[in-house]
Amino acid sequence: MNQPADNPLTEIYRDPWLLVVHKPAGLLVHRSPIDRHETEFALQYARRLNGGEHVYPVHRLDRPTSGLLVFARDAATASVLGKALMAGQVSKTYLAMVRGWAPERGLIDHPLREHATDKRCKGELQPLREASTRYQRLATTEIPVEIEGYPGSRYSLLALYPETGRKHQLRRHMQHISHPIIGDTNYGRTRHNHYFAERFGYSRLMLAATAMAFVHPVTGEPLELRCPPEPSFTQVLSIFGEDIALA
Repeated sequence: MNQPADNPLTEIYRDPWLLVVHKPAGLLVHRSPIDRHETEFALQYARRLNGGEHVYPVHRLDRPTSGLLVFARDAATASVLGKALMAGQVSKTYLAMVRGWAPERGLIDHPLREHATDKRCKGELQPLREASTRYQRLATTEIPVEIEGYPGSRYSLLALYPETGRKHQLRRHMQHISHPIIGDTNYGRTRHNHYFAERFGYSRLMLAATAMAFVHPVTGEPLELRCPPEPSFTQVLSIFGEDIALA
């Protein structure tokens, strides 16, 4: 992995058509009307890695989510890979630390209402879209700390496999099954978020994109991409002990 000293992105993979990087938590992918004051974006840093040439983001990661981010190096490649994503031909794996002991595995098939992208439509009811997420439990732990009235507090480490790509899908689906992601200020539990922020000295969403697999849009060969979570993520996972298996 290659990371220039002045660039927050870590290069994971490069070929003539694709540039794949690790995006740290807290960095926007591109300019957003919601965060008009921000001046730094993954898109501009990826362009630097690409020798100043334009790159095309083919999918998104929420600002607080870290992990794999794929850019195409030309418009034609971006179009082909974008269509593969829309067709469900790209598999993604995320790691998430959630409140409570989740079942060993399951499928969350729960439609999600779209978020209005135009402020003028905020008061209008948005359509429901099909959304499904598979998950597998990797580890559990219980710490002797009272957070919500119980003498101990339980947590799970999950591998999440989204089968659709709705906005905030994983975060909303985890809330739906009452296992919200730690550090989620929109859909999580405030007391648990505060506990981990105080314990580790920083606050972050415990969600990381760690693997992707798809057919290369130009060569037609299978491509599997992986990257470990960043240190701010693995430090929090220390509550599970040393022998946890990261998917």
